Amino acid sequence: MLFERKYYLDQLLRADGNGMIKVITGIRRCGKSYLLFNLFREKLLARGVSSDHIIQVNLEDRRNKKFRDPDCLLQYIDSQMKDSCKYYIMLDEVQLVKEFEDVLNSYLGIPNAEVYVTGSNAKFLSKDVITEFRGRGWEIRIHPLSFSEYYEVVGGEKAEALELYYKYGGLPAVAQFERVEDRQNYLREIYETVYLKDVLERNNLKNAEGMRELVRILASGMGSGTNVRRIANTFNTVVAMDIAPATIGRYIKCLEDAFFINEALRYDVKGRKYIGTETKYYFEDMGIRNAVLDFRQLEPTHAMENVIYNELCRNGFSVDVGLVESFKRGTGGRVLRRNLEIDFVVNRHDERLYIQSAYALPTMEKVAQEQASLLQVDDGFRKIIVAGDRYSSGYNENGILMVSLYDFLLGRADIWK
Repeated sequence: MLFERKYYLDQLLRADGNGMIKVITGIRRCGKSYLLFNLFREKLLARGVSSDHIIQVNLEDRRNKKFRDPDCLLQYIDSQMKDSCKYYIMLDEVQLVKEFEDVLNSYLGIPNAEVYVTGSNAKFLSKDVITEFRGRGWEIRIHPLSFSEYYEVVGGEKAEALELYYKYGGLPAVAQFERVEDRQNYLREIYETVYLKDVLERNNLKNAEGMRELVRILASGMGSGTNVRRIANTFNTVVAMDIAPATIGRYIKCLEDAFFINEALRYDVKGRKYIGTETKYYFEDMGIRNAVLDFRQLEPTHAMENVIYNELCRNGFSVDVGLVESFKRGTGGRVLRRNLEIDFVVNRHDERLYIQSAYALPTMEKVAQEQASLLQVDDGFRKIIVAGDRYSSGYNENGILMVSLYDFLLGRADIWK
């Protein structure tokens, strides 16, 4: 199966000639290397770039170990640049090079050098590190396959395809397997030997079992509000393991740095401020999340919410969890106050969306329940309910846009109109 990754390929092509170092980040095995070394290379060749003007070094390859020395790598690249025509320098997993920032900065002043690098860990390739490139670092964040990318190749009945996507996620290699056992074994294996091992080794963490249990707790509570103190209590009462909240916070940061999980902060919509008491965590890939729990805890409502969150992030939007106060007069005239949650507060520049994820809306009572929090917001921004049991999109009588999940995931609903 060939996934074209058009969305990211277009970003790479648009960045050509911008005078910056193109830094391609993302979770391991999401297709960064294939995108750069195959798809982008083929596009350059089709545009007339000579193959000897494309310099590629895979730094994970043991045969290229010598190039992990910065001076050796510089010498090799310089030896390949033999004229004044443009050269495309592509370095895979550049964080394996000592002092890689100095290596990349060395090419900022060379007009015929276009530099593209990949990295799998935000500790090495975060926006803070990119500032080391003298303000000329251009980050392109790659995610696992979106449902649209997945379905474009896999095809078939949409509901069946989405169920498989919920279960096995969007890592490109997983879609190549036909047997359920092969998919599950692959996901279990790379979780233990690639993702978990990578986080432990890169951060010199000694408590492997504590990290493993933390990931299980986060996977089990995916999309639910929590905090480090509550997680510490779970360790004490359920796991019978004593880990301090500060340590848990550090472990979570390590998982975020590895692009394994993503944090959604809680935002007080009316008060216009962030609330630090709780946060939510979503997994970068549903297949890895399910492998953590050995494919035993598969709730379609939570899977749908995680997939929607990932789709919003993939499109470069800033995503928070919203809280809004509601006041209702109860018996005896007493005013009751409660906080209602908005699944996603989505920001792009000066625009905003309020989005609810609803797996099914079988009754008007359920519709009323899902839109209750949205109706408490009166700032004029668009309000949307993404529904898993709808097959068409349109506004309801309250001015809320009801969007089919398939329209949303397949890019058929322009939510920013």
